[in-house]
Amino acid sequence: MELGRGIVSAPLPQPALRKARAPRLGRRLTFGPFSPPLPLSDVREHGCCISRALRPRQEWVEGWVRSNDTFVRGLPILVGGASLVAVLLNRAVSGIAAVADASSSQSRADILTLSLSVTDILAGLVWLSIRPKSISPVVPRGVECKRVGPGVSTSALHELLWSWDSLTTATCCKSLVVVYGGNCILQIGVAAGSPEDGNAVTVDTQKFIQGSLYKSAMESKKQSYLANLALYPGRSELPFLPSNTQALILQPIGDKGIAIVGGDTIRGFTSTDQAWIAMIADKLDATLSKSYHS
Repeated sequence: MELGRGIVSAPLPQPALRKARAPRLGRRLTFGPFSPPLPLSDVREHGCCISRALRPRQEWVEGWVRSNDTFVRGLPILVGGASLVAVLLNRAVSGIAAVADASSSQSRADILTLSLSVTDILAGLVWLSIRPKSISPVVPRGVECKRVGPGVSTSALHELLWSWDSLTTATCCKSLVVVYGGNCILQIGVAAGSPEDGNAVTVDTQKFIQGSLYKSAMESKKQSYLANLALYPGRSELPFLPSNTQALILQPIGDKGIAIVGGDTIRGFTSTDQAWIAMIADKLDATLSKSYHS
């Protein structure tokens, strides 16, 4: 009895417990299907890696389609024609009567396939007939001109010439006219030639100010972009520009002036170009206002 009591009261040996290692920082613990999501930074990093990996393939496909434009446009015709020939051969080889039978499932399937083939062929013909018109720059018809109005200070002239150089370098600008304080202070680039002596046509400031283009631009105080100048009836108010000027931007310069920017390409001024022209106008306004107030 005492032996049994001693056995019961003897303490049982406890198994040695292993201390769990502390997880390393920056390491993701796995919990099976209930694992925590990746941090947002890791997700963005993986997404950027995937997009970078897919970008060369997308560029290759885009380049291949552009270089094989005619083949891609005619591809529906090839698919539709092949399907049409396959249906007719199947009809001839299988021994089915040439007359369509509404009660036959094969006839209904053939009619559906034929209609889809004809649709593909028509779609290919439409794709081949409709092609985007290529837009290329033109050579302005006129004479080179560089006229500076009276009373323009040296600093103002420096800013005007810098604006002209930056516009011709970064955009499709070929003509620039700046009207400020009721006077034309700069006419540079290609101008329309006079039929009498062949010289550049002088800007009639008063006539231009009375026109609708100037009034609408100054009243709105916002940039006016005429992407295809030939479609606008106000083209007649700009006789000093080359006759084949393709695009035009009317950019107000503060409350006293306006810049007339002519381009050699239809829709040639991008949104970045328009923003850049607006920033140049603000810079010119600050310089010209100081020059004319001093």
